[in-house]
Amino acid sequence: MKAVVTVIGKDKPGIIAAVSALLAENAVNIEDISQTILSGNFTMLMYTDISKSALPLAALGDALKTLGEKIGVSIHVQHEDIFNAMHKI
Repeated sequence: MKAVVTVIGKDKPGIIAAVSALLAENAVNIEDISQTILSGNFTMLMYTDISKSALPLAALGDALKTLGEKIGVSIHVQHEDIFNAMHKI
């Protein structure tokens, strides 16, 4: 199953490392990643494969949310189909 992870917050060192580490620890493969910094605001979009993760999507979302609170950013994960439906023009 594919999922999209979004990260938004004030830029600081270690954001990519922390999110990537949590995903790797849970057997989530990052297939594509895009990140940018706009006026000091960090934004990242990750396209992931969660099919080998032992965590269901909701539990992964909770773990990412907790991590985000710890490092001071907002992290969300959505099933690929929901993300695509929300961003269709």
